[in-house]
Amino acid sequence: MEQPFLRGTIERLILVALGSNGDSPYGGARATVQGAGEVLRAAFGDGVAISRLFATPAFPAGSGPDFVNAAAAFHSAAAPGDILTRLHEIEAEFGRTRRKRWGQRSLDLDLIAVGDLVLPDPVTQAHWRDLHLSEQQRKAPEELILPHPRIQDRAFVLVPLADVADGWRHPELGLTVAQMYAACPEPEIAGVKSL
Repeated sequence: MEQPFLRGTIERLILVALGSNGDSPYGGARATVQGAGEVLRAAFGDGVAISRLFATPAFPAGSGPDFVNAAAAFHSAAAPGDILTRLHEIEAEFGRTRRKRWGQRSLDLDLIAVGDLVLPDPVTQAHWRDLHLSEQQRKAPEELILPHPRIQDRAFVLVPLADVADGWRHPELGLTVAQMYAACPEPEIAGVKSL
């Protein structure tokens, strides 16, 4: 249950990762991500900054066609749960169904961060952040974990985020997006191609 102090009092920087490796009512993956950016602006205001588009290999390798990825940054006083609900509604508008973890999808909107909030608490966030990849593939949290527990490991999120929020600092790791990007292995960065 969300704490009352998180409801609509402070504007925070919201970070969202966008991705598609399938068709939607908007077209192929590229048109889908572009359309999702416009829908995000309609939902959260003209201040939504959208990164360039990037082609990235499916994660994990072999799990489906390559992705088109982007990132969005904007300020909002909405509660994290309300933002997540709206992101899920937008995914549904684009035909998203949740059948297989990390499978092909028409649209994926991941809530990456809400300012410097750590939810539900630092211990739980650290548990999911430190989970081995084999466990990540089998388990999914039942509650909202912020910041996204694997942001620091994913070039396909960090490269687009660097376009729109390179100075955002992870509240638990103490690293900015730019620093996490710089720490990514070069082969992973090289796999993220600007479109």
